[in-house]
Amino acid sequence: MAILQTARLTLRPMLPDDAEAYLAIRHHPGVAKWVPLPFEGVIGRFAASWEERRYAPWGVFLAGELIGHGGLNYVPEFGETEVLWALHPDFWGRGYATEVAEASLGYGFGTLGLGLIFAITPPDNLASQAVMKRIGLTYRKRVTYRGFDVVWFDKSRD
Repeated sequence: MAILQTARLTLRPMLPDDAEAYLAIRHHPGVAKWVPLPFEGVIGRFAASWEERRYAPWGVFLAGELIGHGGLNYVPEFGETEVLWALHPDFWGRGYATEVAEASLGYGFGTLGLGLIFAITPPDNLASQAVMKRIGLTYRKRVTYRGFDVVWFDKSRD
């Protein structure tokens, strides 16, 4: 399981000891508005993905404090890998999401050799769309994902 260090953040796989802090972030109303609430055992599911695919969302740590998650996630409904991020609202607007997303793209295209990485978000989540554009993803289409209307941005390794 890979651990990445960016200019300000540490990205590492989450451990069972991170579960309480992680669930508190995911249940914050500002996060839950945009990201579906996790089902039980999500950290275990991430660990299984690390074993199977060599990637999954990382815990995002700032000075040792868990502030959210971000990274790569295989989405079987689309047969492709998404880049994603979800940070506690206290850490929005500081460039952390862009930092996580750029590191994730580098890992996905460089280390893993993925051919395409996408991101989706509700059409009214303009902040996430701005991050998608900053990291070089291009709007392609609207799709339905698990019953939700979302916009799809992607980027190929080429």
